[in-house]
Amino acid sequence: MGILDGLMGNSSTVSKDEVSKSLKEVLFPGEEVQQAYKLIRDMIVFTGNRLILVDVQGMTGKKVEYHSIPYKSVTHFSTETAGTFDLDAELKIWLSGADVPITKTFKKGNSIEDVQKLLAYYVCG
Repeated sequence: MGILDGLMGNSSTVSKDEVSKSLKEVLFPGEEVQQAYKLIRDMIVFTGNRLILVDVQGMTGKKVEYHSIPYKSVTHFSTETAGTFDLDAELKIWLSGADVPITKTFKKGNSIEDVQKLLAYYVCG
């Protein structure tokens, strides 16, 4: 996956070093990025301890919201793959104590399957 995939809304993997540098104020000492996926401007980041959802907001993208989710807080998750006419795939994550899931939309592609596998590994493994 490359730049074109990112521009089209498909998730693409991001260099661990690049993500570590951009999240240096968010990561705690010794915490390492295991894998990261970029969705246009947003990111889904897996570390050894938690899932970090990076939500870039506004026209300039200077405002950023970080959702830090310990894996033990995930009660369940689901993925819905893209179809023939419905080109969007969807990831939903339910957290303990929350009735409404966190939802991330992916464009057609295989990355949602990779994200689902990693989430299963960290939540269930």
